Amino acid sequence: MIDGENVRKRQLPLRWAGIRRLLLCGACLWLTACADDSGAPESDGEAVANAHRSGAAIYQRYCFSCHAAGVAGAPKTGDAEAWSPRMAKGRDALLRSTIDGMTGMPAMGLCFDCSEQELLDAIGHMSGAGQTP
Repeated sequence: MIDGENVRKRQLPLRWAGIRRLLLCGACLWLTACADDSGAPESDGEAVANAHRSGAAIYQRYCFSCHAAGVAGAPKTGDAEAWSPRMAKGRDALLRSTIDGMTGMPAMGLCFDCSEQELLDAIGHMSGAGQTP
């Protein structure tokens, strides 16, 4: 009987390993099913990629968390006094600062798929200019 118990003890980890693999595969499939698959078909992919997003949409997605509260020295949205010296530098300098990042702001404001025009529109939205600077 002791040999039979040893065999069972050796098989138990193998059974649990199989169950763990099954649970891991199930979890991966479940997470895959939760993924956002609402994208357009491949043929329409270019049209979606080339679709222009508004400055307000870019702001809400990427800029809001810092510029709404002025985190790490970011000029607050709509604060004309804080934006004035930045706007005085001109459109190209503002865009370059946004692309390269500065102080506490990461490059591209973490919007790596933003076009230059979308970044300019977001700057316009935050600065209160409403248009591209």
